[in-house]
Amino acid sequence: MPITQTRRRFLSTLSLAGAAGLVRPPAVFGAEGRLETTSVRLAKMSDMCMAPQLVAQELLREEGFTDLQYVDTTNDQLAKALAANKVDLTLTYIQQALLEIDRGSPITMVAGIMVGCVEVFAQEGIRSVGELKGKKLGVRALGSGPHGLLSAMLAHVGLDPVKDVEWVADPLFVKMFAEGKIDAVELVPPASQELRARKIGHVIVNNAVDRPWSEYFCCMLAGHRDFISKNPVATKRVIRAMLKANDLCSKEPERSAKFLVDGGFTPRYDLALEALHENIFDKWRDYDAEDTVRFYALRLHDVGFIKNNPQKLIAEGTDWRFFNELRRELKA
Repeated sequence: MPITQTRRRFLSTLSLAGAAGLVRPPAVFGAEGRLETTSVRLAKMSDMCMAPQLVAQELLREEGFTDLQYVDTTNDQLAKALAANKVDLTLTYIQQALLEIDRGSPITMVAGIMVGCVEVFAQEGIRSVGELKGKKLGVRALGSGPHGLLSAMLAHVGLDPVKDVEWVADPLFVKMFAEGKIDAVELVPPASQELRARKIGHVIVNNAVDRPWSEYFCCMLAGHRDFISKNPVATKRVIRAMLKANDLCSKEPERSAKFLVDGGFTPRYDLALEALHENIFDKWRDYDAEDTVRFYALRLHDVGFIKNNPQKLIAEGTDWRFFNELRRELKA
């Protein structure tokens, strides 16, 4: 559904963009050609991994979009919403996008966005992924992105994700962890922040700092294949707005957090600010998007979650042309 803007919110966000030196002169747009559409549908959810997509609202208007539609989506349905053509472009977790592309869904990854929003929580007494052998791991659904990522993490330390752990698939898996009925879960903000605030369990993997996960993007910008092929100028401008929003989240976390609360995207300023400080939004110039796809595709293939080899997935499910151009344009 469309997001209604107040004049105050509009001016606040535009001022934020200007203060960060991110508004581009009209000449840049002229060289790209005319927008094929001024409408774009993006996913909306409260997880702070989504922050750049929400903060990008007025930057998208600066790019010429007049009809911004934010479609309510849960974090485990981001790639599926793309596959079903419910949204045109969205941030999504790399493992989600790969699972859908491997199934033949018309999804194309077009940019790497951020690093480090995933944490694995375990009960007290469990100090590492290797100590999860024989334990119960909770996920919302088997075959999901979190199930795949946790399986890859287990395999990375030599465990068999099929034989060495017990999977508990239940929508109430976080509640079950809090009650001590399962031993480990994978979460993103704000769910991870709420567990920490309640002093339930502790973190054994944080992909913002723990290698090899910290060396690759965890969230990608992906689009429906038809939208990208029909609207290349619009696609590039959405990517540009998203990358600028990344910098806003990194350089002005306090004002970005206030915008998220004022816009009704998340209720708590303190949790929004904490997530913006902890997640890494300013590494998109440095990390390799294609290498990220190859890294995760290999690991998901090794644990049986995808069938196709990485090179096929890269060839059929990625297009880095605009991302590479914008990395040069926005290198300062």
